Amino acid sequence: MTLKNEYDLSPVLEKAKYLRDAGLTDFGESKVAGVLPMAVVSEWMKEAGVRMDDNEARKEIIRKKMLSGEFDRFRVWEGTF
Repeated sequence: MTLKNEYDLSPVLEKAKYLRDAGLTDFGESKVAGVLPMAVVSEWMKEAGVRMDDNEARKEIIRKKMLSGEFDRFRVWEGTF
């Protein structure tokens, strides 16, 4: 038996593009760095062999992936975080 999950990321990518194009990145001292569905975050954590409740490792994985250039379409703010 093989289980396969498929996700439509189009709405998330459209939201990121809308926020980027509208310049909606600043909220006071906070920035919207990007939008990520939990399915993507879960897959990244699984690839790295890290548990979801390891907050520091999760932050580092997300930061590295988002800055890698491979996942630019999820980014809203172009600065570094």
